[in-house]
Amino acid sequence: MLFLFQTAFIPVAWGLRLEPIPYGDFSNWKTRGITESKLLGGKHKTVYEVAPEGKSEGNLPYSNEGGSPWATSNVYAKVAGIVKASNTVSPDDSKGNRRAKMEAKMEEVKVLGIVNMDVMVAGTIFLGQIYEPITSPKGPFSKMEMGIPYTKRPSALVFDYEVAMPKDNTRTKSTGFSPKKTLQGRDNAEVYVLLQKRWEDEKGNLYAQRVGTGRERYSQSIPWTEKHVLPIHYGNITGESFYKPWMGLLNGEKAYYAKNSKGKLVPVEEVDWAPADATPTHVLVMLSSSCGEPFVGTEGLTLYVDNVAFGFE
Repeated sequence: MLFLFQTAFIPVAWGLRLEPIPYGDFSNWKTRGITESKLLGGKHKTVYEVAPEGKSEGNLPYSNEGGSPWATSNVYAKVAGIVKASNTVSPDDSKGNRRAKMEAKMEEVKVLGIVNMDVMVAGTIFLGQIYEPITSPKGPFSKMEMGIPYTKRPSALVFDYEVAMPKDNTRTKSTGFSPKKTLQGRDNAEVYVLLQKRWEDEKGNLYAQRVGTGRERYSQSIPWTEKHVLPIHYGNITGESFYKPWMGLLNGEKAYYAKNSKGKLVPVEEVDWAPADATPTHVLVMLSSSCGEPFVGTEGLTLYVDNVAFGFE
């Protein structure tokens, strides 16, 4: 995938110049109408995508449209022939200017009027692509391509945001295949920007060095804040005072996926920290109402985001 970024810079008060990410103002959305299987009640679900304004009806896979580099946790799933839709990301106009709303919620799957599974789903927007239809809830990272080609070295990710945090100090783990569990400690909303230098070996395996890191987690409610700056730190940051374990390299079960030269989705194993002056090949940006493992979250935790851009000194 190749997405062209705007080249015009917008000056801001503190000296950064902003390079807006296409569709990062979240003013344009495509509305999809998906009808779930009759076995589940045949509900008509509305699902949103960050894309040029438009509407579609029918149980059709979605792929990024109109040059939008964004994908969401909203999905059309077809498991064992049963159609289910999930929508945890939507446009929000409550502040008078359209923005993105990401909410952690419980998806109920009812068969013949009986609830037989609940699935905790976080609201997430990221640079990349989801490959629909989703045919299994297992291995969620293997159904998505995380990151897009990018060779610049921004100083920060800049965005407007708000966090609405429930008072409950618990999380729920619910995969739909085992009983729900209540875990102590509330989930956090999260935003990150990661720069990688990727390569492929002769077997089609993908590897990466971490070039730049910017990652924040939010554990409490935060009022609407404009032009928040998330700094990007280059090189090995493990010895820095601000470093947290969750800022570390993504490998093993934590590795995200991307397509190799053969068109196959494979894990991108981060194997080392790149030199501080390295040039990246890809960028990952994710905004989410959860920071934990898949199918774990604090129901009702909501992250609002608008005007996402790269900042340059």
